[in-house]
Order: sequence, then structure tokens, then C-alpha cells
Amino acid sequence: MNSFSYHRAAHPVEAVKDVNNQSDAKFVAGGTNLFDLMKLNIEKPSHLTDINRLDLGKIEVLPNNGLRLGALVTNAATAWNKDVEENYPLLSQAILAGASPQLRNMATNGGNTLQRTRCYYFYDLATPCNKREPGTGCSAINGFNRIHAILGTSETCIATHPSDMCVALMALDAKVNVTGVNGERTIDFADFHRLPGDTPHLDNHLEHGDLITSIDLPADHFKTNVAYLKLRDRQSYAFALVSVAAALKMEGNVIQDVSVALGGVAHKPWRDRQAEEQLKGQSATAAGFREFAETVLSGARGFGHNTFKIELAKRAIVRALTMALKNESTILSDLSKA
Repeated sequence: MNSFSYHRAAHPVEAVKDVNNQSDAKFVAGGTNLFDLMKLNIEKPSHLTDINRLDLGKIEVLPNNGLRLGALVTNAATAWNKDVEENYPLLSQAILAGASPQLRNMATNGGNTLQRTRCYYFYDLATPCNKREPGTGCSAINGFNRIHAILGTSETCIATHPSDMCVALMALDAKVNVTGVNGERTIDFADFHRLPGDTPHLDNHLEHGDLITSIDLPADHFKTNVAYLKLRDRQSYAFALVSVAAALKMEGNVIQDVSVALGGVAHKPWRDRQAEEQLKGQSATAAGFREFAETVLSGARGFGHNTFKIELAKRAIVRALTMALKNESTILSDLSKA
């Protein structure tokens, strides 16, 4: 680990100014990802700005009855928050599927959105990686790529975003509130992360010195028929091969609204809103769910070791949507065969 200077900020404006004073400075809160990267010399900030004393540690009901999650609220506190459990159970389920209790007690909501990939080659300084060193190449494309992306890939990178929480936030149409040198702004969660394109070293649309202050959840959004399904190599403390956040609004057995986001398959949480339209107004059937899954994965591309993920993702979508219907009184019998 390289040496670095340190400052503990007392106000967001102070924190933003402190980071902007140095081009390679970083904010630090829980540090559950950043410190690992620093120990491996992947991240080498010359300065750290500690934001743990900022007043960003609350969960508040908004005037429009939505919910604001402070950036410094821990993942554990968010998952077990009464308002989250009752009104946004999909988010609670997703958070509790991630990491370990110890990490959830340290990791923050703002930091979770900024996690970097768990690609083997990104962590191996002896191998080329465009995400770590732009222009050096992608070792995963022709290497061992079992955990890598099948959607939204480019010739420069096939890494995946590792967060479970972010998959639920994508499904819930969350918004990220940010403050920076140019003032405050709000980013739709769907526009927060980037696909790799030819700039895989850029994970999101934040500018240097931008500080996440909170995450907003809309009111009355998928409270009942929801499910988070995470498929992984072991039951706990493992990143998803494929995960699905599925949410439905039902009237009888007719789908009034639907939201499905995937994790473990792309450089960002993946959602196909156009495909969702084909389910709206339709009866909930296994056949309809399978057709929807085929549409979502129609552009998928495997790279050898991870080609199995295409079929796995299709089946996971059907299963997650079926699970989401469990709270509905009328479920067609053929769903048990999905």
C-alpha cells in the first residue's frame, strides 16, 4: 500500500473541496472495497477524505411519501429499517443476500453503488486489464471468464458489477443525489452506471469530487409481489453468477406493472424496459415469463466459460417472477412447472 495523507471532513462542502484539491484523492466511509483495492495497489490515492462525520446517516420519509436513504447509512441498518422492510422489501432482500453480516455492518449505501468489479484479472496486477490500465487489453475475453458479463459487453471489457443492492435499486427506479463543485444534482439510477464501451475504467457518471449524499426511492412502488433471487456457487458470501430483482403489480392474475433487473450479467445492473412492456396487461403464466426472458436475453453473448449464464439467466427470470407472485391469491397452476 502506498502512503497517503488524511483529512476528516465535517461538512459535505468541505469534503468536496478537499477531494477536488487533489486529482487522485478519494472519499472514504466504510472502506470495505477501497481498502482492499489499496492493499493490492490497484487504487493508489495520495489523499483520503473521511466523510463519516457528515450528516448523511439518516433514513427519512419524503413529503411525497417516498424514502430517502442517507449515503452513510450502513447496508445492515438499511435492510432492517422498518420503512424499508415494509414498503421496499425487494431492497431489504437484496441487501441481505449480499456480502456477510460483518461487511453489511460497515458498508454504506453510497459506497455500495461505487463497488468495483470482482474480475479475476482486474485484481491480478500481472495481467493486462483495460479497467485497471486503459489500453492494455482485456485478459478475460480469451481467458477464464466464468463469472463475466453476457450483456452490454464490448471488445475492451466483459467485467460485471458486483452489487446486490444496486440490482434492487435499478428495479425500484431509485435516484441518486449528488453534490459536487458545480452544485447539487440528481441522477436516475438507470443512468448512474456505465456500460464499458471504450472507457471501461469509468464505472459511473460521477465527476471527480462528486459526493453521493442520498438515494431516493419513489412512493408506492412494488410493495407486495416482489422477489430477489441470487444464484451463486455457495450459499453465502459469494457474488452472483446471476441475480434477479423481480417486482409485479397485479390485479387478479393480470400484470398491471412489472420491473425486472438482473445482476451478475453486465457492467451495470441490467434492465430491459421495452421487454417489460410485453408483460403489462397480460395474464401471469409461465409461458409468458419464458417469452419475456427470451426477449431480455436475446442480445446475450457468451465467451466460452460463461456461456451457460445465458440459459441460467432465462430460467432465473422465470423463477424470480414466479416467486414474486407468491403473495397473490390467484396463481395459475402451470407456474409450478416453471
